[in-house]
This record gives sequence, C-alpha cells and structure tokens, in this order.
Amino acid sequence: MQAKVEICGVNTAKLGTLKPGETEALLRRSRAGDREARNRLIEGNLRLVLSVIQRFAGRGENPDDLFQVGCVGLLKAIQNFDPALDVKFSTYGVPMICGEIRRYLRDNSAIRVSRSVRDTAYRVLQCKERLLTELGREATQEELAKAMDLPLAAVAEAMDAISAPISLYEPVHTEGGDPLLVMDQISDPRSSDERWLEELALKDAMASLGEREKAILSLRYYDGKTQVEVANAIGISQAQVSRLEKGALNRLKKAIVS
Repeated sequence: MQAKVEICGVNTAKLGTLKPGETEALLRRSRAGDREARNRLIEGNLRLVLSVIQRFAGRGENPDDLFQVGCVGLLKAIQNFDPALDVKFSTYGVPMICGEIRRYLRDNSAIRVSRSVRDTAYRVLQCKERLLTELGREATQEELAKAMDLPLAAVAEAMDAISAPISLYEPVHTEGGDPLLVMDQISDPRSSDERWLEELALKDAMASLGEREKAILSLRYYDGKTQVEVANAIGISQAQVSRLEKGALNRLKKAIVS
C-alpha cells in the first residue's frame, strides 16, 4: 500500500487530524446542516480512511479506488453517527468504512461467487488478522477452521473464492530470454504423448470390429445406455448384447495391449 495517496490532487499525507473536542463540536454542527463543519470532518478523518484501507493491502486493488470507497463509508458514518452515543466517532466510523470497502470488493470481484461464500471469506480474513496478532505468524487453514468452528473444506473454498484470478499469460520467471508464463507450467493430460498413442491404438482396434459391435459400444459407453436399451434400439436380445459387448471389449483389450 502506498504511503502517499492523492485524490483530486490532494496529498492526504499532509492532512491533519482533529482533536476529540473538535470532532464532537463539528459533528453537532454537521447534524444541524453546517456544510463547512461537514467538510472539516471529512478532511480531519481522511487519515482514518487511510488506516482502514491498509487492512485490504495485497489484494491487487487500486489504493485510490479503495480510498474513494472508504470516503463513501466515512460520509455515511458522519451522516448516521449520533453524538449522544457514548462511543468515539472513530470506533463507529471504522466498521462503516470497512463495510463499504467489503461491499465494493464483493460487488466488483472478477469471479462471481455466492454471497454466503463471500461472507464466510471475509469472516475468515478477520479471524486470520486476529490470529496473526495472537500467534505472531500466519495461521494455517486448519487453525482458522478450528478457531471458526468450520469444516476445513469451507475455509479453503472461501479463501479460493476471493483470490485474485491470474492470467495464463502472466510471466512467472524471466532469465535471459522469453519469459516463462503461467500457461507454460500447466499440462493437459488429454494431450500428453501417452494419451495420444492410446487414442491411436484404440482407433485402430475399433476399426477391426464389426458394425454391430461398434454400435453397441457407442450406445453403451458414449450415450450411456443400458444393455436393455441397446437391445431395444438394435433389435436383439439383452443376452446377445451382453455377449457381443464382452467379446468386443476383449478384442479391443488384446489389440491395445499387444
């Protein structure tokens, strides 16, 4: 996360903060409709927004976008805060700012996932931050699952759901030549040399079968029909289908193995 954030040409690193007494007075004036007081409240709490968006660092989001969304949360906090409450404005404002940013991240995720999974993911993140403070290190998924009383699979699914997608063309290593891309490290078992040879052998073996045997194997293993359904389609008995199918499979096996 950048230490310096500029929005509309304003360097927030130079912004000051408000004293507790100033904040209370400005909140009362703002609720009474004083726009100048409202503006001073916004400017005096922009550092609060900066501190909140630090929690969302490392997710590939533009800090300026998060800052602006956080400012929307700050505006809602100023509008809804009741000075009569026995709490500091920052105590009330931080959850409002966090909530606004989380909604933004949920609604603008590159991968659409269910709301329940997203909510679980953000609860996992909160638990992860808490355990980081308690343990002094990153918690494992097993520790997160135990702390939240959730199945390990649910924690893993939730964390995967909010992970930023990676392009297949993203470089992962470069050394003196063309970069090594993500797609270069992914293999397709369907296009391996061994699979290709097996398909050639199966094609040659199928060519040795009769038309009725080919039809039976196609209906059974391509269309997924039962022997009774195949028998009705071809016009022979189920026993004949069973015998022809078994014979054809044995012939294919011998042809491929040899």
